[in-house]
Amino acid sequence: MKKLMVVVVLLVQMQSYGQTTTETYPEDSASVEHSGVPKGEVRKFSFNNSRIFPGTSRDYWIYIPAQYRPDKPACVYINQDGIQWKAPTVFDNLINAKEMPVTIGIFINPGIVKALDTAHALNRYNRSFEYDGLGDAYARFILEEMLPEVEKQKASDGREIKLSKSGNDRAIGGSSSGAVCAFTAAWERPSEFSRVFSAIGTYVGLRGADRYPTLVRKYEPKPLRIFLQDGTNDLNIYAGDWWKANETMERALTFSGYESKHIWGEGQHSGRHGTAIFPEVMRFLWKDWPKPMTTGSSKNQFINDILIPGSKWELVGQGYGFTEGTAADAAGNVFFHDILKSKTYKVDAKGALITLPLHSKKSSGTSFGSNGKRYVVAGETKQILSYDASGKEAVVASDILGNDLVVAENGNIYVTSPDGSKKPGKLYLIKDGKKIEIDAGLKYPNGVTLSPDQTQLYITESSTHWVWVYQVQPDGSLANKQRYGWLHETDIEGNAWGDGLKCDRDGRVYVATRLGIQILDQTGRVNAIIPIPSGQASNVCFGGTDFDTLYVSAGDKVFRRKVKVHGANTFDKPIKPTAPRL
Repeated sequence: MKKLMVVVVLLVQMQSYGQTTTETYPEDSASVEHSGVPKGEVRKFSFNNSRIFPGTSRDYWIYIPAQYRPDKPACVYINQDGIQWKAPTVFDNLINAKEMPVTIGIFINPGIVKALDTAHALNRYNRSFEYDGLGDAYARFILEEMLPEVEKQKASDGREIKLSKSGNDRAIGGSSSGAVCAFTAAWERPSEFSRVFSAIGTYVGLRGADRYPTLVRKYEPKPLRIFLQDGTNDLNIYAGDWWKANETMERALTFSGYESKHIWGEGQHSGRHGTAIFPEVMRFLWKDWPKPMTTGSSKNQFINDILIPGSKWELVGQGYGFTEGTAADAAGNVFFHDILKSKTYKVDAKGALITLPLHSKKSSGTSFGSNGKRYVVAGETKQILSYDASGKEAVVASDILGNDLVVAENGNIYVTSPDGSKKPGKLYLIKDGKKIEIDAGLKYPNGVTLSPDQTQLYITESSTHWVWVYQVQPDGSLANKQRYGWLHETDIEGNAWGDGLKCDRDGRVYVATRLGIQILDQTGRVNAIIPIPSGQASNVCFGGTDFDTLYVSAGDKVFRRKVKVHGANTFDKPIKPTAPRL
């Protein structure tokens, strides 16, 4: 097998922070070349045509096992920062011993945007941007660009390269920032990457990875297997303490029920320990293969109080323009709109999907009153409309460029009016047929709902990460306005885009956001995040005869999921919710 010299970025980092290393570790037999073991081939290529990271160029290497045959797509291991860990030798030995499946290794360097004049200008080094940043960009880079690129290549003997498309057959790893990058790819696409190796991971304050331990604890667990390595003498610099960050990450994974393993040492910020344990890492990540990865049970009580074990999201419908306005009537029938096509749909108690025979005038928000009428915000006509049981339409209010609304049990209607993303929005009260402006100044006020006792009004401010709260006065006016719910936001957009929201009978608040459904306790703290299968959640409601099925509109689709809790209906008599755990 041809020997290659690969620049190890970790060594440069280690020296730049004044570290020296005298680490020594026992060598696993699988890290040593043995006679009689078939040797795989390593080939080097370059990739210069990325659309996701435009202008970058990078080298990458493909390890092709001797046992690989094109008639059976191979498992995949992807490593950041090129070839590390004596990986080709380890793969030769473990594949030969059947301790891991036939696996093609893909070893990718970070991108560089080359200077136009290298004599007078510096290249742009893309490593931190690609590796340390949160979000799905690097996962998409692997899935949409690198894996298809690899399959264009061939072994030196002409064998075509065919990679498995199953996430259960893919592992990904790296060290330092490359470890965060590997974890992020699996976190963002758990159905595409199921096995993660993280060595001296940079879960610190460079580009947001310090948020991972908190997110891991709040999210519904994902089907991932993770191996962590670090040493007590790792970096402790301006961005944070690597050793304590990895320890915190391990405790979060354990708390959340992930299948994880860790080996701690006393090493510094180097790849020596990772190289020593790499065979053990591979044995752990690939154990029991091809048995599918399972999802563990979290110790997050909020998640356990809400979700039914084994219950998953179901697709209600798809192929719409843009879905919004999920709401349930007293019988538990669920209604939603396709705004772009001006259509309204009903999901009856038996789950049948029905298209209503009306032009909905680009309606968005929907709420039912105690009188049984369905109230909607008609964006096309700038009106609030009502529909009785026979479908008869009536105008409730005019000249409102509204978005969402909620109808209280006493008949008062609260309507949000964003008035564009760059202008301050307004909040209206419709009472006794009169339209009253009762607040202004929120940045894109969007979703609106009432607490189960109907004494608090919640409003999402989409262009920030806030949910606002008002105290409802006896005359319907509002007082004691304050920021209430702090939502988690994505790394790229810079806002949570809180949209529609509803409460369950215990007073938890369910908010449709970019990250899925963020669930707040009665004090406004996000305790749980439930991702949805695809798209961005725009609205949410509880439907079914017992109001124990969560419905979510998301782009061109609508999903539902059976849950343990029951929705609070604003058309019912107010009920006092459960006191929060303080």
